Amino acid sequence: MLNRFVEFINTGNEDLAHEVISPDAVFHAPSHPEPLRGPDGYLEVIGMMRSAFPDVQWTLEETVTEGDTVAARFTMRGTHDGEFFGIPASCNKISVQAMNFYYLVDGRIVGERGQPDLLGVMQQIGAIPAP
Repeated sequence: MLNRFVEFINTGNEDLAHEVISPDAVFHAPSHPEPLRGPDGYLEVIGMMRSAFPDVQWTLEETVTEGDTVAARFTMRGTHDGEFFGIPASCNKISVQAMNFYYLVDGRIVGERGQPDLLGVMQQIGAIPAP
């Protein structure tokens, strides 16, 4: 199931979104103060990322599964070719890690809590100084 999810986030395919994400799903994203819901909510986050990083791709590095909960570590790579949190395009390449927890029911995602390395992104696009 997670392989289909990775295919979805790397393509933004709406049909895949409805296949892997429950209509009742709740997502907690650091980019949004309120939870997002269902496939359309997840497509909103993917759209935001693609507008800033049109070539963004996520690589699933490892997972740990316990029951219906999956912890996943991703590497996110892309080029900053659009505005991101008010920061104009820098054309810088980024490569950062993200740790997400997925909650599954009947093989579909019903929830996610994600922690992307936003500090790393902001440093790599030149918004804040790197150490």
